[in-house]
Amino acid sequence: MSSNLLEQLKKMTVVVADTGDIGAIAKFTPRDATTNPSLITAAAQMPEYQEIVNETLLKAKQDLGAGAKEADILSLAFDRLAVAFGLKILEIIPGRVSTEVDARLSYDTEATLNKARNLIAQYEAAGVGKERVLIKIASTWEGIRAAEILEKEGIHCNLTLLFGIHQAIACAEAGITLISPFVGRILDWYKKETGRDSYAPAEDPGVVSVTSIYNYYKKFGYKTEVMGASFRNLGEITELAGSDLLTISPQLLSELQSTIGELPRKLDADKAAAMSIEKITIDKATYDKMHAEDRMASEKLDEGIKGFTKALETLETLLADQLAKLGAATKKAA
Repeated sequence: MSSNLLEQLKKMTVVVADTGDIGAIAKFTPRDATTNPSLITAAAQMPEYQEIVNETLLKAKQDLGAGAKEADILSLAFDRLAVAFGLKILEIIPGRVSTEVDARLSYDTEATLNKARNLIAQYEAAGVGKERVLIKIASTWEGIRAAEILEKEGIHCNLTLLFGIHQAIACAEAGITLISPFVGRILDWYKKETGRDSYAPAEDPGVVSVTSIYNYYKKFGYKTEVMGASFRNLGEITELAGSDLLTISPQLLSELQSTIGELPRKLDADKAAAMSIEKITIDKATYDKMHAEDRMASEKLDEGIKGFTKALETLETLLADQLAKLGAATKKAA
């Protein structure tokens, strides 16, 4: 009798939970977990995590002292909140958690470096070694350059918002630990562009993109791992069985767990190594040229940065409201 698809997938691919909900992570026992501003914002609004939010806000205000600007308190609180959720997640998974750098810094190499080092310092101050954390950075040219420097410092990176082969090759040549190509968002773009309602799993443009990236990496022996992300349906996941990692939402993890059937391996490093694939060297001029020519990649990268920025701004508004409530409660108690 066949086992469920999740059990079979875990035998050939590292399964990662794509959520900030600690309860959901505990339920599906993934090795790793990823978070982003949208997921942290959603988790921060759940009643069960209100205590974490309140403690983080009050500590940030206390540490910055009287007269601190609200913007500075909120910025510090967001970073600490991301780390606080990361620490909670690391208590229940054996592997790594991904924590994202502020998306508003995506085109600023130096600011990205400073933020990444600060996040790692917070984890280390809490007793967590850098080997258990992946710093998530958008796959802009500037972000990739920051990640290259961080990797040389022993800080491992997860390059996100990745849609094109040019981004993937630039990451591999920079010695990045892991990339997260966004399968579902690629599908979204093609459905809108073509007017098609659906694609067969093997023809799904997101699946085709990640398959080509995986095969390229294995053909040329790059150590950078491929972690498919942003899935819209079960077919996208099963078509990428065998990928190094896949990061999957709780809803789709549940579907995998409740589905019985055979799950064949679709991606195979040995087969990829034997393929005839042309090698491309990426410098900034080549990256910029390929990025400009790939309308899907350029539009989705821009949209993704704006989306994560909006999620951050939403979270900052929530935190500001909560900070005001906590201040009023403190005054009333006094």
